[in-house]
Amino acid sequence: MKKVSILGSTGSIGTQSLEVCEKHGFEITALAAHSSIDTLENQARKFKPKYVGIYNENKYSELKKRLADTNIKILCGMDGLCKIASLEENDIVLNSVVGMVGLLPTLVAINSGKDVALANKETLVAGGKLVMSLANKKNVNIYPVDSEHSAIFQCLQGNKREQLNKIILTASGGPFYGYNYEQLKNVTKADALCHPNWDMGNKITIDSATLMNKGLEFIEAKWLFDLKPEQIEIIVHRQSVIHSAVEYKDFAVIAQLGVPDMKIPIQYALLYPDRVECPTKQLSLTDYGTLTFAKPDYETFKCLSTAIEAISRGGAFPCLINSANEEAVKAFLNDEIEFIQIGEIVSSVLEKFEYSNISGYDDVIKADRIAREFVKNTIS
Repeated sequence: MKKVSILGSTGSIGTQSLEVCEKHGFEITALAAHSSIDTLENQARKFKPKYVGIYNENKYSELKKRLADTNIKILCGMDGLCKIASLEENDIVLNSVVGMVGLLPTLVAINSGKDVALANKETLVAGGKLVMSLANKKNVNIYPVDSEHSAIFQCLQGNKREQLNKIILTASGGPFYGYNYEQLKNVTKADALCHPNWDMGNKITIDSATLMNKGLEFIEAKWLFDLKPEQIEIIVHRQSVIHSAVEYKDFAVIAQLGVPDMKIPIQYALLYPDRVECPTKQLSLTDYGTLTFAKPDYETFKCLSTAIEAISRGGAFPCLINSANEEAVKAFLNDEIEFIQIGEIVSSVLEKFEYSNISGYDDVIKADRIAREFVKNTIS
């Protein structure tokens, strides 16, 4: 029986991961969430983990009181996340927390020799060099949970890595596909939170609307698969059936297809290399009938082009634009800025900051701090 700890258990990925774990009889060692104690309490009572963590320390006392009738140990804050990530009994740690919070627990899990199923984008965007170097040193596997990176990982199986020519990342295009810059000025928060294909949390849904999500995935792919930026192509595929593809030296292209359901990549990460029945629908290509492809609009969707430029420059730039985006999205969701301003703020980071190196975790934290301060000062 595989023993799994889940960071971010109350979010979309976390709840679907628990569904997969339940189907296959995995033991849940620990669960952690940011602040959703109602859902976390219900999960704790159902799955009976040894540990439960709550990142928001203001919620710790209430959660501890609610679970006082159980034998579950309650942890809190970043220390709690890191404790869960490093538990000796873990076979694998699934990290699906949102934001920069996910980086340190990932590093701790790897340093403890634990395999990681990674759904936290910021881990590789902000600290890709640190994470991959440590994973190689500790001989730890990082299994991608994002549907696009899982697709690439699957398409690479059974083939020689040196024969890879490029990868093709597919993007749904979000709710504003085909909009021009002027049209984006008039979109509302409700419009931006309405994704055509995927049911996700607010932050990632906004990132999908700005195409920042695809920019972050571009950066992740560079680190996960040890690629040069010019080896990564993005295409808009509105139906989200082809989750991504790889092209080999002979120009053969292998793609992974499936219904838009995150349980497929979650299960592949947790059960790799086995394939068994998944709690999702089967794909019927005839139901779709037509699959379409187009080039992204890099000029209108500034977040996408900014992310690609950031990883091309290297150093702290990916971390800077990621943290700036987190603050800008937060401001948009709080009705402090307009949708169009997210891209404008994020792209301005490339103009305001000079190159600096990332040689350790402290460098990431410093870049994160100054980027957030920059955005807050820009908005105020």
